[in-house]
Amino acid sequence: MLQQKKKGITLFTSTVRRGSPDYLDPRLNCHSKLHEVQALIQAIEAGYDEALMLDANGFVSTCNATNFFMVKNGEIWTSTGEYCMNGITRGNIIRVCNENGIPVFQKNFSLFEVYDADECFVTGSFGGVTPVTKIDGRVIENRQANSMSSHLSDLYNNLVEKEIEA
Repeated sequence: MLQQKKKGITLFTSTVRRGSPDYLDPRLNCHSKLHEVQALIQAIEAGYDEALMLDANGFVSTCNATNFFMVKNGEIWTSTGEYCMNGITRGNIIRVCNENGIPVFQKNFSLFEVYDADECFVTGSFGGVTPVTKIDGRVIENRQANSMSSHLSDLYNNLVEKEIEA
């Protein structure tokens, strides 16, 4: 995982959408994972690490196993949370942004806005903050040395250390 975190991951936008809450609440982690498995299979068959998934309305939602964020002009964007699991790491990234004066928005945004992002990253319990280097064949310019994702990773790691010590 550490090597993957340093190298970054690649994402493929799946044709499988996140479920609608009228039949499968996508915010819960206790339902069938069939959609996520199908999305991941598509991504792997296309030669990518993980699947980026859109919501029922066509906005960027989440990945098959992690939460998705993008950086644009110093702002952090993530989905509204309506169509994704609101993971603990996702919540903590939003928290450290708020505590450190980093503008963070939970909002709807399109795949085309993602393609124009300055950086993208995913969050999860095992990987913390992991940079995304390519989406659908488009290179994402995550500049590791002074990137926002690297800065957020440091802030997140400091938060985790404080929580462990408490």
